[in-house]
Amino acid sequence: MDSVSKNIVISAAADGIGWCMASSFLDQGYTVYASDINQNKIDQLNTHPLINKRLFIDNVNAGDATSVKKYFKSLKLKVSSIDALINNVGIAGPTGTMEDISVEDWKQTIETNLNSHFYFTKHAIPLLKKNKGGSIVNLSSTAGIFGFPLRTPYAASKWAIVGLTKSLAMELGKFNIRVNAICPGSVSGDRMDRVIKAKAKSLNKSEREIKESFEGMVSLNTFVDKEDIANMAVFLLSDKAYRISGQIMSVDGNTERMD
Repeated sequence: MDSVSKNIVISAAADGIGWCMASSFLDQGYTVYASDINQNKIDQLNTHPLINKRLFIDNVNAGDATSVKKYFKSLKLKVSSIDALINNVGIAGPTGTMEDISVEDWKQTIETNLNSHFYFTKHAIPLLKKNKGGSIVNLSSTAGIFGFPLRTPYAASKWAIVGLTKSLAMELGKFNIRVNAICPGSVSGDRMDRVIKAKAKSLNKSEREIKESFEGMVSLNTFVDKEDIANMAVFLLSDKAYRISGQIMSVDGNTERMD
């Protein structure tokens, strides 16, 4: 996919992996239509040199169907079609045994991690069809391949994204729309730090022990960086990946187990 004058929609794109991907696609020449729920992070991007030129960002609650519908109604006033969608929204969810997880925490995790992908994709597909093709990239997780004890709501939502990706690839292939998923492993940063802290508390262990245990689950004995995820996204949207669809791309240093 040639990046010149291409339009890409990225959810949860004001910080972390999302902003790293947005920055990478800006560097590739894309016009980026980003959204996020964190107004403070959005405000920090208002001084970006490409704001309202090739970078547009709106406050959207991706887990709320009405908010997403309103966003796409506004987006259609700016563009008639898009070339790509990246569904990046996700939260860590609660840490604990199934019997201790609240119904509210379960619902929030599913609404944020899974329903957001449905809402964005539902509205993006007509714009991709008008483009006569394009690409969708869903952010899942290695937890969506292996499972993740004490993080069952998160793992369940990420497994569902794998199923969503596989089914959509079959459904949309005839429209020249490719659908793939990226499964990051443990990504260095604030979110992973919070996961480590919560698991350490749940298991009554030190944070250092938990971090080392995560690293020990991976053949390369390391966490990945958000730039690794962005690089895979750029590849999947490039002409070099033109015949790649329905694939679950792990970026994790080769996870051997999750425990």
